[in-house]
Amino acid sequence: MIIFDRPFEDLVDELKALVSFKDDTLEGDVIAVIKEIASDKTAADYAQVAGFTADPTKRDEWWHVRLLFLSFPVVNVVFTLQAQHFTGKEIFTMGGRKVFIKALDPKAYLREGDDTKGDGGPGNDAKGGPPKGNPARPDFKLVRWSRAPRPLQTSGYARAVRGRGALRLPDS
Repeated sequence: MIIFDRPFEDLVDELKALVSFKDDTLEGDVIAVIKEIASDKTAADYAQVAGFTADPTKRDEWWHVRLLFLSFPVVNVVFTLQAQHFTGKEIFTMGGRKVFIKALDPKAYLREGDDTKGDGGPGNDAKGGPPKGNPARPDFKLVRWSRAPRPLQTSGYARAVRGRGALRLPDS
């Protein structure tokens, strides 16, 4: 997790301009998870979508979305979300904090000639050397690097619960 010294809306707008996102979210996709942690601080993280299961207890279409947060150690979390939440069409709240989730478009990050067949290794050129050039990087000031995620529950799962029209995580 990376903490940015920027307001939530500003960071989301900048990322929408800098990062290539997909319009849909499928199992196996890598998603960006942006969460407001204070009025002027925002957290950003990556997760892989491990699966979707329909939530039969809700009238509308709600989904249990299992995410593997790409950290050390990997954290397995289940959020209960609507499609517009996990496709980035709508900013929503969890625990009173704004959250934005959207899948990255992996095709936008592959350069022409990248070796993806395993001859020289992923991202290497045909001769086995490192990739040439650097991908564009946003000009952000790193405020704090979080070493290890705090488990949300002893089982390692967090089940989002519905409260007052918004989603929130149970207090730990």
